[in-house]
Amino acid sequence: MTDSTLLQGPIHELHVELGATFAPFGGWEMPVQYAGTVGEHTATRTAVGLFDVSHLGKATVAGPGAAAFVNATLTNDLARIRPGKAQYTLCCTAEGGVIDDLIAYYVSDDEVFLVPNAANTAAVVAELRAAAPAGITVTDQHRDYAVFAVQGPRSAEVLTALGLPTEMEYMAYADAEWDGRPVRVCRTGYTGEHGYELLPAWDDAGALFRALTERVRAAGGQPAGLGARDTLRTEMGYPLHGHELSLDITPVQARTGWAVGWQKPEFWGKAALEQEKKAGPRRTLLGLSALDRGVLRQGQTVLRDGEPVGETTSGTFSPTLKVGIALALLDTEAGLAPGDEVEVDVRGRRLRCAVVRPPFVETSTK
Repeated sequence: MTDSTLLQGPIHELHVELGATFAPFGGWEMPVQYAGTVGEHTATRTAVGLFDVSHLGKATVAGPGAAAFVNATLTNDLARIRPGKAQYTLCCTAEGGVIDDLIAYYVSDDEVFLVPNAANTAAVVAELRAAAPAGITVTDQHRDYAVFAVQGPRSAEVLTALGLPTEMEYMAYADAEWDGRPVRVCRTGYTGEHGYELLPAWDDAGALFRALTERVRAAGGQPAGLGARDTLRTEMGYPLHGHELSLDITPVQARTGWAVGWQKPEFWGKAALEQEKKAGPRRTLLGLSALDRGVLRQGQTVLRDGEPVGETTSGTFSPTLKVGIALALLDTEAGLAPGDEVEVDVRGRRLRCAVVRPPFVETSTK
């Protein structure tokens, strides 16, 4: 995809004004950093970071029994939550591969709002539309709403200063107003910190982002790009589709079985995933923490006693721990467990790493 065909979010010119550097991601031209990834990462962990993630998809499933329909298709069990709450879930193939991981907002028994990943929105919408019974509509609203993430220990302070609600449970949301304009405020995020995600109308995004930027800076934080978003989520061991989840990497392998309603009578991929769970996956996602100096990246071979035993799916330098970290799919037959030592082939050099169970740093979401 060329620069001329990349999509832009509703506040692209504001990012230019803020000095952002850009890169393609999921078909969109996205701000990667402003002042620097490490500083933006640290600001989010210690104060507050502001992320524009408007590239994320949005879709509404509506009609009589919409929630029951979604519950019969996506993996997690909507019956576990109630209207006003959200849930992490997966859209799988019949073979158990992951089309996408997404957040489902339970609006009512007749309406569910979905936030898939940018590049997979069309595929998720197409699958749901093809399966929807008469009376249920699936509407792609990718460009109807912006999405801003306010993440960090001072995130509630930022929202309170703008008159927005903050006192909701984790994975709950409230429909509010800012400056007379509607905005959905969600206690969700992708950083491991206490935080919120705001969904204003696409055309209202600029004014709200400017107000958020002012309040974030006053709280000792700063705008943050996808670079910091990636280092933050990797420290938490959160999966990224195309890395830790894919059509070839199942929830059982990725250790996201907690987002599967195993007791539900049906969901896409149920039979295949139940069989894999019973038999045991051939590979399992674990973390690696570098014992030597070096940079871990996706697609590097993991070795034990010189023999390949897996491959890294994501890798970065942890600004919090000051070491290289990675997520890796490790062969079950190798019998690796936290505390074991392996090596990673980094451009022909063997980098010693310890096997760990993510997260790499303590979560503060609640």
